[in-house]
Amino acid sequence: MRIKDGFKLRTLLKEYIVTSEGTNRVDFNKIISLNSTAAFLWQKVAGTDFNEEALVNLLLEEYEVTMEVAVNDVKNLIDQFREAGILDE
Repeated sequence: MRIKDGFKLRTLLKEYIVTSEGTNRVDFNKIISLNSTAAFLWQKVAGTDFNEEALVNLLLEEYEVTMEVAVNDVKNLIDQFREAGILDE
């Protein structure tokens, strides 16, 4: 999978949000707000192909979390990305 072209991670008042370049592609009902961990993952994989395992490994390398927590967090993040329509699979 891959983050679709045209979506960018931005910082707004200490918050991370995903925006779309070009107003014709923005659905303001689906602006995504990310926590710092999700933003870390976005920054690591933006512009690359990745899978769930790669994201889990990134979490395990960067944070002191269990495998179970990492897997659940990654599944939730990918579900959020899918719902917003920002993944190419």
